[in-house]
Order: sequence, then structure tokens, then C-alpha cells
Amino acid sequence: MATKTSKTAGKKNSLLIVESPTKVKAIKKFLGTGYEVAASNGHVRDLPKSSMGVDIDHDFEPKYITIRGKGDVLAELRKQVKKADKIYLATDPDREGEAISWHLVSALKLDDADATVQRVTFNEITKNAVKEAMKHPRDIDMNLVDAQQARRVLDRMVGYSISPLLWSKIKRGLSAGRVQSVALRIIADREEEIDNFIPTEYWTLDVNLLAEGEKKPLVAHYYGVGNEKKEIRNKKEMEEICASLKGEKFSVTDVKKGERSKKAPLPFTTSTLQQEASKALNFSTQKTMRVAQQLYEGIELGKQGTVGLITYLRTDSTRVSAEAVASANAYIQENFGKEYLAEGTTAKKNEAKIQDAHEAIRPTYIENTPVVVKDYLSRDQFRLYQLIWRRFMASRMAPAKYETTSVKIDAGEHRFTVAASKTVFDGFLNVYTDDEDQIEKNVLMKNLDTNTKLKFDSFESAQHFTQPAPHYTEASLVHDLEALGIGRPSTYAPTISTILARHYITKENKAIFITELGQAVNKMMNDAFPQIVDVNFTSNMEALLDGIAEGEVKWKTVIENFYPDLNKAVEAAEKELEKVQVQDEVTDQICDCCGRNMVIKYGPHGKFLACPGFPECKNTMPYFEKIGVECPKCGKDLVLKRTRKGRIYYGCIGHPECDFMSWQKPVANKCPKCGSMMYAKSNKLVCSNQECGYVGEKPKEKE
Repeated sequence: MATKTSKTAGKKNSLLIVESPTKVKAIKKFLGTGYEVAASNGHVRDLPKSSMGVDIDHDFEPKYITIRGKGDVLAELRKQVKKADKIYLATDPDREGEAISWHLVSALKLDDADATVQRVTFNEITKNAVKEAMKHPRDIDMNLVDAQQARRVLDRMVGYSISPLLWSKIKRGLSAGRVQSVALRIIADREEEIDNFIPTEYWTLDVNLLAEGEKKPLVAHYYGVGNEKKEIRNKKEMEEICASLKGEKFSVTDVKKGERSKKAPLPFTTSTLQQEASKALNFSTQKTMRVAQQLYEGIELGKQGTVGLITYLRTDSTRVSAEAVASANAYIQENFGKEYLAEGTTAKKNEAKIQDAHEAIRPTYIENTPVVVKDYLSRDQFRLYQLIWRRFMASRMAPAKYETTSVKIDAGEHRFTVAASKTVFDGFLNVYTDDEDQIEKNVLMKNLDTNTKLKFDSFESAQHFTQPAPHYTEASLVHDLEALGIGRPSTYAPTISTILARHYITKENKAIFITELGQAVNKMMNDAFPQIVDVNFTSNMEALLDGIAEGEVKWKTVIENFYPDLNKAVEAAEKELEKVQVQDEVTDQICDCCGRNMVIKYGPHGKFLACPGFPECKNTMPYFEKIGVECPKCGKDLVLKRTRKGRIYYGCIGHPECDFMSWQKPVANKCPKCGSMMYAKSNKLVCSNQECGYVGEKPKEKE
């Protein structure tokens, strides 16, 4: 976009357009007289909802229209444009913001305006940042715009091509998304891994030893035989070890002291902020972004006026400006002492992602400590700001240092060990700790050495079973999406929110579970569109979008290469669907209102029974899918059920009289070893009684 020279000498007014109305007041105050500040309220143009909005036959050109409800906003902006001789587009400093500025040029016909039109960006809403940005206006970066257009068009193509197939196969109103479908697959794969996990028994053995002159016993953990680590697999092995140690002398054979340091964490990126806010504050990703947006856009701080408390919240970068480093260093030196200062810079290596143009998420002014601003913030705002402020301060502080002690205790051929650590310098832990930062671990007696005499007191043994991978939480899902290269900072929260809203997944406490509806959608996507839900394919597509943003790849080329494969897969899936009966499955259950045979339908939480006479008859009933297994408590049928939020489990049809339930799928076969109920896990049958531990092959199903 070329800049223009003003044709109207009488105009002396500059107009700055931002996205959010919240920023208007603060920025107008920073710029003073001669500037008007207005807001676009986000996007003003988008693809139409009624059609795909991409002209496949004419170079995949997008057909943008004005978003419904934005007419008044644009009309007001056009009035302001007419009065201005300079127009600055100051939408958010990322691809989305760049695209909004580009759309504003078209929607407001700024190419024909009698004014110079330029783009400015700032990473924080502070006077210095805004003033400095105004000194460096530029043209719109079409590489960033094209990267956003490519993402939007790709997502639209996937959504509008595949969603109708989901409607006809599963349930009307469902939709597929390019990134959401991959996220759903990742969750489904984890759920399958958990369901098929077979626990393995193991034991731990500790010995309590009494040292001369000490009242508190020394607890040592079983290690193995000599230098060879040995796992105790069952109770018999544990009892054999205890028996062989009877009467043996326990002696300290080695004491090693050392030092260990723990580095300070890096300042927050979007991903790590979402993860930490989930763990520490129990915030959803969506809530974290909403509250962070408020802190970024500005908070009224009494005499200070409206101030943006944090830098821009969508970033991959851990880089921090020299000014912010200097400010933090001065604060640390004054309030903690020189020894608490970190040496050098702290940032991870640039992974060449476009968001590295930004800084990490940090406080705009170190002096605005959580205590100083607390009275001006809501509870949620304060807790998130405190987390960001402390994390940034910690990132500029010295590592924590520990003194470690490792002790070997031998008895006969067996070895036990003791490990302990003591903090000698707290460093960054002075301001920021997480669950992993245990200050003191197993503090030892002061004079323990190879001459210390030990006396046997008692054994403590415990049975354990290996655990499957944990269910995803929002925090761990964001971590894995980032690690796999799926999505970017701006997409994590909306991706999770979308599949939650569509009832493909559900949350209980913090854990994420796939619903029956989600399983159906995931199966169809895996069967019909394996490439779309392929993690590597999606990751490579993100890399191509980054390449567009960097000017290395043409965006239309990416679309041209993607569409034929998508179209071919859709056509193949449509042909396959023609062979499949997509009519509702008729059951033996009679509608008690009109006498018709009720049919199985999909609702937000899975299957239910509905009268085929709708809309004349609107009767519905719960659908109890029998699994061909008797309840071990009362002998009635076990059925597939769903929790209120949609998580699948197996329960007795006689509920509430019978309270049997199981998250694992029971089978009719009884355990040949102990007679207990067994569960189906992949190609295995596993006894429900962990003490028994029987695992057998699942019989092959008859064709």
C-alpha cells in the first residue's frame, strides 16, 4: 500500500484507528491534541457465512463482505477519515491485526482518501511505546496479511467441505476444523492409550535405621544388588529380599556431597502463560486470554490514569527489551541485593517464528508491583498480573543453589540409598515457585559418614501399579499442541473452546475427556480425511504459513496445492457415504405418545431415542445401549451410559437401586484365575481385581 501526500491543506487532524474501544481513552491522552483515536471493534470484513466465499475457479480469490452489524462503526469511521490529513492504522501487532488494517483500507476506501495512510504497531499501551511507535510508521506488511488470508481460506475450505458430510453421517449442525480436528485426534489417541493401558505391579521397600545419638530414624530406599538397580516386581520378591536381610549389618559405604543449581524460568509466552495460569490459578485458556487482554488494553490506576499493565499477549518469544532488562535489574539490585541478579540475558533460541518480532509477556512498568496496583484490579486480574510480574522478575534473577547429599547403605549383597538436598541460596525462588520447587528435601543428620553406626529398626513396604498417561488438561494439551507445532499463540484458546462448545470433549475438574459424539466425529475424520487429522501434515502447514509471513512462500501456491487433495478426499467420502444407510436406526422401543418405533439420534452428549413423528410428536427418551454383560452386583444388564457432561461409562440398567459403574468396558468372560469381572483393553482381557493381575488374549470375534 503506497502512502499519499495530502491534497487538503486545511486539514490538521490525525486519525489513529485501533481495534478495541478500551484503548481509545489512554492512547488519546498519550498523543494529546491534534489526534483523534477511534476503534474498529475488531474485524470489519470477513468471508460470508452463507457460502464458502472462495472463488475456486478464479485463482482462489476470497470474497470478503462487511460483517453484519459493522455498518454503523464503518459509517462513523468514514466521517472521521474525511476530517483527517493523516491516518494511522494501529491494530494489534500480529498477523490478525495486520489483516484488519488491510481490510480497513478497503472498507474505508483509504486508497482514495486525501490523506497519508500508514501502519503503526506497539507491543504495550504505554506513553513511551505509543510515542515511539508514532516515530516509525510503515506500510502494511502484505506478507503478514497473506499469511492470515491463507489460514482463513484453508480453515474455510476444510470447514465448508467436510461439515456437510458430518451432518449427513452423524448429526446436523456439526462442523469440522483444520486445527480443531487434529486437537480432537490428539485427545482421542490419549483416551485410547489410557483405556488400553494394562497396569504392572511393582513394590517399594524402605528400611528405617537408627543412628547413634539420633532420635529420628534414617529412612533409606531399596536400590538393588550392588551397583545394579533392581525392580521389585511382586510381593514374593519383596519378602525374599527382607528374609535375606535378616541379621545382616547395615553400614554406610559412601557419602557424596555436591552442588546443584536450578535455573530461573523464562518469561511467559502465550503458551506458558496459559499452562501456568491453568495449574496455579485454575484458569481455562479462554479465561487467561480474556483477563490478559484486559491487562494489556489498560487499567485505570488513579493518578496514573489508564495504563496497559502488560505487553502484548500473543507471542512465541521470550525476548525482552534492553530497557525492560535494565529496569528489572535495577529493581532487583535495590530490593534483593546484587547477588540476586542474573548474569547475561535469558531467552530461548529464536525458532524463526514470526511472533518473535514481539517480546515475551511482561509487566510494562516494574514499579507497578502487584501490591501497588491491587486496589485497582479485580481478583482475577490481580492474580494473573501477580503471576506475570513474579515470573518476569524471576527470569532476571540468579539460579537457586542446593547442597546435595547422596548416601549408599549396604547390607549383605543389597544396597539402599538416601538422597537429600538443602537450599544454600534461594535466588529466583525468593519471588517465584511452582509445585516442583521443593526448598528442602529429606534433611539428613549433620555428621553422617562411613563411620556412622546404624541399627536396623523396621521395614516399610508398599504395593504399587504403573499408571497410564494422565488425561489431558487444558494446560497439557496446549503444551503438546505447541510442541507438535499445531496452531500458534492466537489459536490455542479458540481451538479448545470450539471443541468444548461442540460437545466433542468435556471437562471434569481439570481433566479432558472425549464424548461419544467426539468419538464419532474423530472416527469419521480418521477414516475419510486421514491427511487433515495428521499431526505432521498440520505442523508442516503451520510452517508454510510462517513461510508466507516471512515472504518466502506465495499464499495462493499453498492453497493451490492443498485444495485438489481436499476435494478428492471429499468426493471419495461422498461416494462412500452413498453406500452407507444414513437413515436413523430404528429400535424396538415403542413411543409411549404415538406408538411409533423410536429411532436413535445423536445429541450434544451422545445417542438418545427420538420419535420419528417429529415435529407432530416430540417425545424423546434416554438410550440405554446394552453391552451383553450381566451386572456383577444384581445380574441385570450393563449398559453404556454418559455423565451429565458427556463422559462415557458403564453402569447397571437397574440404577438407582444398583450403583455398579465402571469407566472400563466389562466383558462377559470371568477371570479364569480368581473369577472376578474382566475388562476389554485393545486385544487383551484384564482382570478387574488388581491383586490378581491376570492378563489374557481377547478371543477373536466371529465373522
